[in-house]
Amino acid sequence: MRGNRIGRWIIAVPMAVLAIATVYPLLFTANAAMKTRRDYILDRLSLTDALRWDNITNAWTSAGMGRYFVNSLVVVTGAVALLLLFGSMAGFALSHLRFRGSRAVFLACLAALFVPFQVIMVPLVRTMADAGLVDTYPGLVLAYVAQFLPFTIYLMASYYSGIPRDIVDAARIDGNSTYGVYGRIMLPIGRPALISVGVLDALFCWNDVLIALLLMPSAEHRTLMVGVTSLRGQYSADIPTFASGVLIAAVPVLAVYLFFQRRIADAITAGSTKG
Repeated sequence: MRGNRIGRWIIAVPMAVLAIATVYPLLFTANAAMKTRRDYILDRLSLTDALRWDNITNAWTSAGMGRYFVNSLVVVTGAVALLLLFGSMAGFALSHLRFRGSRAVFLACLAALFVPFQVIMVPLVRTMADAGLVDTYPGLVLAYVAQFLPFTIYLMASYYSGIPRDIVDAARIDGNSTYGVYGRIMLPIGRPALISVGVLDALFCWNDVLIALLLMPSAEHRTLMVGVTSLRGQYSADIPTFASGVLIAAVPVLAVYLFFQRRIADAITAGSTKG
């Protein structure tokens, strides 16, 4: 009994420390965003005595965070839609359609997961520049699709491989074509996986800095995370405004994570439990 109690403490204490280390930066940022510059300079660690929204309003309008937020929303929505479409179709094909080279294609997608973006970023930027896609929304959307499609295909193929082939065969006997099986059978069954993978892809695209920084050089087309990095230089002496920009970027991610945390966990473990 005593050994079990000690074991629980051994697990609980590190988890509590990790939780505090994770939550504290967000609380510190929120507290700093509610202070005036004078209050922050005098005592940066004290709790604010009032909720002041002027810094957040200033960051949203004067610092351009509102425009950056819309840019990110447009790009992430387009990228996730294409990722789910192509990823679900490719996952269905690799898991249930028999064609020559299917195994090699799946292994190629798996191998692509281990290629760092830094290895391909120079040829990617050159290709985008030659195609006239630099500093455009379609260019950044296509870059995100190319970067995160192998991950999406892998998880969708892993999920679909757990669906019995008898269901697909029965749908074909009923007269469904390949596209009919995909649209009428596989998409409804794969809805939980689509939601889980979609949330992860959205978080990846939303939090990206490097790809957006390379392909969106103009201030007008910056994404939110690139805008936050630019605030560090522009408002280095105005920490409350900078903290407000960080808070604007962090709150959507935090809300999505809290709302879809079970879906995220399911997506992370899908590859090890399916197929």
